[in-house]
Amino acid sequence: MFGKTIRAMAVAACAASLVSPGLALAQATPGVTATEIKIGNTAAYSGPASAYGIIARTEAAFFKMVNDKGGVGGRKIVYDSLDDGYSPPKTVEQVRRLVEEDQVAYVFATIGTPSNTAIAKYLNSKGVPMLFIGSGADKWGDYKQFPWTIGWQPSYRTEAQIYTNYILKTKPDAKIGILYQNDDFGKDYPLGVKDVLGDRYAASVKAVSYEVTDATIDSQALDLKNWGADVVITAATPKFAAQMIRKIADLDWKPLHFMTNVSISVGSVITPAGPERAIGMISAAYLKDPTDPTWKDDPGMNSWRAFMKAYMPDADLTDAGPVFAFGVTSTLLQVLRQAGDDFSRANVMRQAANLKDLEVPVLLPGIRVNTSPTNFHPIKQMQLQKWNGKSWELFGPVIGGTAS
Repeated sequence: MFGKTIRAMAVAACAASLVSPGLALAQATPGVTATEIKIGNTAAYSGPASAYGIIARTEAAFFKMVNDKGGVGGRKIVYDSLDDGYSPPKTVEQVRRLVEEDQVAYVFATIGTPSNTAIAKYLNSKGVPMLFIGSGADKWGDYKQFPWTIGWQPSYRTEAQIYTNYILKTKPDAKIGILYQNDDFGKDYPLGVKDVLGDRYAASVKAVSYEVTDATIDSQALDLKNWGADVVITAATPKFAAQMIRKIADLDWKPLHFMTNVSISVGSVITPAGPERAIGMISAAYLKDPTDPTWKDDPGMNSWRAFMKAYMPDADLTDAGPVFAFGVTSTLLQVLRQAGDDFSRANVMRQAANLKDLEVPVLLPGIRVNTSPTNFHPIKQMQLQKWNGKSWELFGPVIGGTAS
C-alpha cells in the first residue's frame, strides 16, 4: 500500500510539472481559473450619486458581449458588482466581501473619489489591482503611494487648470467662485485653479463647499452671488450640479459657468436642470457626446450605438454614463488581451501600466490612452465645449493642463 501511495504521488508530481504555465498561474490567482476571470466592482446603484449606476450596468453588459464572443484567453468574465450607495463605509464592507469571500481577481471601475479613498490602502496592502477606477482625483497618479491603483479619466486638477487658463485669456480680471464637494474630488478644483493663479488666488477666488449629505446647495450659490463672482466653477456630482444650474437661473445671475466633466450628462444633469438654463455653460470633454450631431456617422460612436442596441436597448442614449463605461471597459479589455495567458495580479497590473497610444472608439479625435510604470494618468488631454441648448459644441484645440 505504501509503495502504491509513493508511486501515485510521483505520478501526480509529474503531471503537475506538465501543467501549462498559464493554468498554474490561474490556479495561483484568486478569481482566475481555466474557464473564468472574476472581476469585482462597487457602484452607486442607490444614494445621492445613483445617476452613476448606469455606468456599472453598462460595464456588465459589455462583459456579456465579450463573453458572447468567446471571452478573453478562453475564459469568460464574471462581473461581480455590488451597490455601495456612494457611502465609503459601505464601500469598505462590499470590497472586503469581494476580495475575501467572493475571491475576485481584480477590482475595476469602482465609482467615486471618497469611496476609492476608503479602500485604496486596503487593496494596495493586499496587492489587488484597482483598475481604471471611476475617479479623476489627481492622487491616483501617485504610483509610488498607490502602486496597485490606476485611474482612467483626466485628473480633476488638470481640468481645473484648463478652465483657469481659459478664464485668464477671456476674463483676466474675473472674480472666480468655486462650488466644490468637500472631499478629494471637489478639493482638486481649487488646487488646480491655484496652480495657475498662484499669488493672485486669494484676492480673486472664493471657494465654498457642500457635503454629499446636504439637501441643497442653495445657500452656497447665494453666497457666491453676493460675493460678486462673475465666473463660477462647479465641482459637484449630478444631483448637486443640476441644482446649481437651476439656482443660478432662479437668482437671475449671469456668471460664466464651468461645469465639471463628471456632471455634463444630458440625461442625468442637463434635462433635470432644464436645458435652457444651461445655455452658455462650458465644460471640458475627452469623450464623444452622444447628443452631438458631429458623431452621427462616426465609426466609433456607431460601434457604441450598435452595442447599446444589442445589449442595453432600454437605456437613455442621451446619457454620457454608458459612453464612459464603454470606453473604460474597452481599455480593460485591451489590458486583458495584452496579458496573454498570464492573468496573475502582477502581470495584469503590469499591462495596465504599459498602454501605448491606445485608440478607444469613444474618445475624442487626437486623444489616446498612454500609461507607463511612472505614468498612472492614462488620459491627460481634453477639449473645451459649450452647451447650446440642445447639445455640447466643441471649440478650440485638444489641450492638457500643467499636471501636478
